[in-house]
Amino acid sequence: MPYILALDQGTSSSRAIVFDERGRKLGAAQKEITPHFPRPGWVEHDPEDIWAATLDTSRRALEEAGIGARALAGIGITNQRETIVLWDRETGKPVHDAIVWQDRRTAGLMDRMRKAGLERTTRRKTGLLLDPYFSGSKLRWLLDNVTGARKKAAAGRLAAGTIDSWLVWKLTGGRRHVTDVSNASRTMLMNLRTGRWDEELRRALRVPASVLPEIVASGGRIADTDPDVLGASVPIAGILGDQQAALFGQLCTRPGLAKCTYGTGCFLLMFTGSRPVASRNRLLTTVAWRIGEEPIAYALEGSVFSGGAAIQWLRDGLQIIPAAPDVNALAASVNDSGGVVVVPAFTGLGAPEWDATARGTILGLTRGSTSAHLARATLEGIALQVADLLNAMEADTGTRLRELRVDGGAAASDLLMQLQADLSGVRVTRPENLETTAQGAAFMAGLAVGVWPDLAALAKTWRVERTFTSRMPRAESRRRRALWRRAVERARGWAESG
Repeated sequence: MPYILALDQGTSSSRAIVFDERGRKLGAAQKEITPHFPRPGWVEHDPEDIWAATLDTSRRALEEAGIGARALAGIGITNQRETIVLWDRETGKPVHDAIVWQDRRTAGLMDRMRKAGLERTTRRKTGLLLDPYFSGSKLRWLLDNVTGARKKAAAGRLAAGTIDSWLVWKLTGGRRHVTDVSNASRTMLMNLRTGRWDEELRRALRVPASVLPEIVASGGRIADTDPDVLGASVPIAGILGDQQAALFGQLCTRPGLAKCTYGTGCFLLMFTGSRPVASRNRLLTTVAWRIGEEPIAYALEGSVFSGGAAIQWLRDGLQIIPAAPDVNALAASVNDSGGVVVVPAFTGLGAPEWDATARGTILGLTRGSTSAHLARATLEGIALQVADLLNAMEADTGTRLRELRVDGGAAASDLLMQLQADLSGVRVTRPENLETTAQGAAFMAGLAVGVWPDLAALAKTWRVERTFTSRMPRAESRRRRALWRRAVERARGWAESG
């Protein structure tokens, strides 16, 4: 029986899962990744910690599955997308900590580029907005601020890439410097239609061509691992940014199908097929994937920066719950939020506002407000952000969404999923397997090496666990949405852009 190893490198942890040809998990391991916050609004990871966690979880997952690397037909990689690493080609060592997608240090640079009239060009060529979220601005910061980086880059000594590039480099012993088209589309440096690095944008961000990886298809025989890493040489046959991987894992492969992943952030994607749809509501037009020599497939995306991170804040910052799942019982102990509204804009607001200067806000507090009201308002704040994205996506496509497929750790919360259905009016469908990000990477790799012959074979592995439909009267939903919009306006423009 052929097996696929999926490496899922996320914002809060690294996971490795072994899948068989029926899509079943045979072995899994997970290790948390420690974030660093050197200044307010700055978020970093140690790339060596990420690699060590990836290697450790890979070996433990294989051990739990009871197989060796020689039994693997291929490896699929999925990763936090806009996080950037810059490393020395000769030593293989990072020259600085990775700058994480949540980091807002380049807000001032984005403001300057916007004033210089580069927003329209960026939007037209990449489908993205000028925002610190995307990795091109972070790479520019590293080249400008790491001592000697520009000189080394000019000499061809430095390599840059998103986390997929870093992992492939390490897995292959430094022989391959690549990124797939889905990750490259999140840099503000790749032309959305050609799938190649764009010279005009590269010059605007002052990024030398010498540091950039080769752009490859998401599915295909991309590289082979160094046999010393896992004990055998294994084909790396699939690479997808985490949200594209979840879209593929949810089998949203027909135009109009959509999914939302509830992780550290929340990410709503709708598959649009071979046609990139330009958004009129400040959503992103992005690459979904490219399989082999097939044309590029596209998606519309809306991003919420603080989803599960807001629950982590309740646990670690306010310490009103001992563990993240405990938010459900606390929030369910009251019938509503008691008029409290939480806007979890800890690192700014994503779509449709795209306000890097917004900050977390709590409104409506009274002497009767309790930790339970705060917990419920936080869950509502997550669901309301996603509801805003759903409305924008429906307006852009002219279609009414009937179903939202959900995944990610926070999607396990029955209360959050019910709130999502109530506040959006859309049926919420939760599959049996919430590990759809890793599953999507496994599916992509497995297709490339022949574990699954086609998409129809993959469809047999996807099964529904529960469906949530709205139980809230429409008038009440509209009232809460209007209150939410008032709160969002008060959260905007709070911090200095830098």
